[in-house]
Amino acid sequence: MNSKKNFDDMEFTPLHRKIMLWGSGGPFLDGYVLVIIGLALQQLTPELGLDAQWIGLVGAATLAGLFIGTALFGYVADIVGRKKMFMIDIIAIAVLSFATMFISSPIELVILRFLIGIVIGADYPIATSMVAEFSPTKQRAFTMGFIAAMWYVGATAANMVGYLLYDVQDGWRWMFGSAVIPCLVILLGRFHLPESPRWLLKKGRVEECREIMHKFFGKDVDISFEEAEETKYSKLFEPIYLKRIIFIGTIWSCQVIPMFAIYTFGPQIIELLGFTEGQDAALGNIVISIFFMAGCIPAMYWLNSIGRRPLLIGSFAIMTASLALLGIVPNPSIWLIVGAFAIYAFFSGGPGILQWLYPNELFPTEIRASAVGAVMSFSRIGTIVSTYALPVYMATYGISSTLLVGAAISLIGLVVSVFMAPETKGLTLETTSSVDFTASAEVSR
Repeated sequence: MNSKKNFDDMEFTPLHRKIMLWGSGGPFLDGYVLVIIGLALQQLTPELGLDAQWIGLVGAATLAGLFIGTALFGYVADIVGRKKMFMIDIIAIAVLSFATMFISSPIELVILRFLIGIVIGADYPIATSMVAEFSPTKQRAFTMGFIAAMWYVGATAANMVGYLLYDVQDGWRWMFGSAVIPCLVILLGRFHLPESPRWLLKKGRVEECREIMHKFFGKDVDISFEEAEETKYSKLFEPIYLKRIIFIGTIWSCQVIPMFAIYTFGPQIIELLGFTEGQDAALGNIVISIFFMAGCIPAMYWLNSIGRRPLLIGSFAIMTASLALLGIVPNPSIWLIVGAFAIYAFFSGGPGILQWLYPNELFPTEIRASAVGAVMSFSRIGTIVSTYALPVYMATYGISSTLLVGAAISLIGLVVSVFMAPETKGLTLETTSSVDFTASAEVSR
């Protein structure tokens, strides 16, 4: 009788928790770095003489860097390994954040924000693949949910730091440099983590995989054998995988574009809540981030109880209705505005987790990080365009019309989910990557 336990059916161990915690460092830093720039610009704008064009370039530079970093370094991680890149990118983020403290011109700020975007983007496919490949089947939704929630934790932390440093002389320098502290903590946490055993198997390094399994899990835990396979980026464009990239990239875009709009409308919401501009505005931004973060918590459990597909469809339906309500009702009350935004933010938790969970489940190990990077780059096209288009559209057509556009974008996510979303609840990574994509959605309907 085989008394060995299967790697996919293990209970959650301290090592699993460490990998989940330190793997979420990239999303934390993404939320932190993207939000801290908005607070730092309050001081930097007059000091560097930034006009609207420079401010737009600063915002777009980070997103453009994310676009390149996710697409490029996901592929690199599939070739050279998760752990090596897991360490290098955090060191790079720390160095660049420190360098940003000493800028003296707008072009230096744009260049460094672009480079920071690249290395933060690099961490997403590396870290999420690492976490997914270690996660037991029953805990995979929870670990991906934790990663999604950490973006909002990072955003909230940035607002708190910005609030404390807002009136400090040269506070913007310390805002930028403050990112070095979480980088060092994350680096120390990641230092002793092992390489992904699934990746080692796919590279034919069976003995190294066995050593890691014995050292960290004991000799009574067995991992499903995977044939060694060469990583080929072109595999992403095979029909079965290209369809998955389009599906995940679409739902990702439809979730993050309205989310960016809500962060854009933050000042208006804050003003209605009674906060003043300036330092107190950071307090209102903290409230907004908490609503988004709170939605991730129940979604971690609903993904296993309700299932991936029903939660995605239901969430998009509620999110669409929330934005449409604000766009249709003339002169909405403060309670309607806050309530609708809060409902939208709360129910974005499910799609927010699935945009990380689905690409890690629906692609095999040899191209998993490449796929996460490709899908994230796909979604960033929409966010880059919306960063430029949103302020212009809102100034021309008003908030109500802009919210209806946001509702329409969310509706696209709903329709695509109804026709394409598969159900992967309870399946191992080997099974999910080979599931019949279309058939899964048909059976669920």
